[in-house]
Amino acid sequence: MTEVFEYYADRGRTPFDPPPRYERLRDEHPVSQVSMWDASKVWLITRYEDVRSVLGDDERFSANNLKPGFPLMSARSENLTQDNPAFVRMDPPEHGRLRGMVAAEFTRKRADALRPQIQQIVDRFADSMLAQSPPADLVAKFALPIPSAVICLILGVPYEDHGFFQKCTATMMSQQADDAAVDAASEELSRFLEEVIEGKARQPADDLLSRLVVERERRGELTRDDVIAMARLLLVPGYETTSMMIALGMAALFYHPAQLAALRGDPSLIPGAVEELLRYLTIVHTGLPRIAVADAEIGGQRISAGEAVVCYLPAANRDGSWFGTPEVLDVSRKSRGNLALGYGLHRCIGQWLAKAEMEAAFETLIRRFPTLRLAIDFDQVRFRQAMLTYGVFDLPVTW
Repeated sequence: MTEVFEYYADRGRTPFDPPPRYERLRDEHPVSQVSMWDASKVWLITRYEDVRSVLGDDERFSANNLKPGFPLMSARSENLTQDNPAFVRMDPPEHGRLRGMVAAEFTRKRADALRPQIQQIVDRFADSMLAQSPPADLVAKFALPIPSAVICLILGVPYEDHGFFQKCTATMMSQQADDAAVDAASEELSRFLEEVIEGKARQPADDLLSRLVVERERRGELTRDDVIAMARLLLVPGYETTSMMIALGMAALFYHPAQLAALRGDPSLIPGAVEELLRYLTIVHTGLPRIAVADAEIGGQRISAGEAVVCYLPAANRDGSWFGTPEVLDVSRKSRGNLALGYGLHRCIGQWLAKAEMEAAFETLIRRFPTLRLAIDFDQVRFRQAMLTYGVFDLPVTW
């Protein structure tokens, strides 16, 4: 019997562990055929080396979700991408052409140059938390506003509209919202960004959306719809994933007090701890879909052209053949190369920015809130199981 793939299956011994069924598949049948929500069959790839092989091979595996047989991760998730095409679901050469238009804004050098501004933003929200009496919700007061403010700064989106676009995103990311609500939220977000971009066309500023309009749209390299799709792609993941990493990362550190104590004792461990938290948590828990466009052999299994593939990152990042004691959160771990942000041509374009934000957030919380702790029992923390990005809905803390 073919197993049914459910990324929101029950977690393991802790809420931070992948579902045991996928760890079992990785250890026993690392390339196995499973059934999706719509009864379509896909090859589920769960071993680290095999996931890298697929994601790094753009000649035999396509990210284009318009190709026949491309695996749909849910009834609506890929439809949102089809309606708003962007380079995340394109293959070379178009992928490189479009990604190259914004890549300079997200290099490691650019992220490092932004660190003083990122720190100012982090300090602003830390000041706000300290100015009020505890407890406070770390998500609403700190983890969510920081990356929202940073990506707004880069794109040129007014931060005062954060409540609106965060509400739209929350609906779009939910697997429990009905189709009409998701479609309405998606349309509202596109209309909002269209208005912002029209403002840039009338009065350009020193921001990414203005540069796309002036340097690309006016030269005929992009249409207005292309600019809107690019803005959606950069805005939503630009804050959603980073905010959940900050919040879920702190939840994991509260759950592992010895690791939190290690960071308090030696803040120089924080950059490595960010890499470890990315690996350990792997909040992109839906899998990365691909379609084979040529015959390939992965992990000893022949995959024929036209067959669908899903790379399951949480299991790959817990692969004991690559990471020693992978089930252990170890902020002093030296190994890198986790797959939390993808691999190959489609590796997250904002990786350096996200890491800079996370480093600043964790360092500031540890330094300015030396007694920070959960304000509720751990078993009361509400985890975002049925959302496209894993995390917590809120995280009440005190100090």
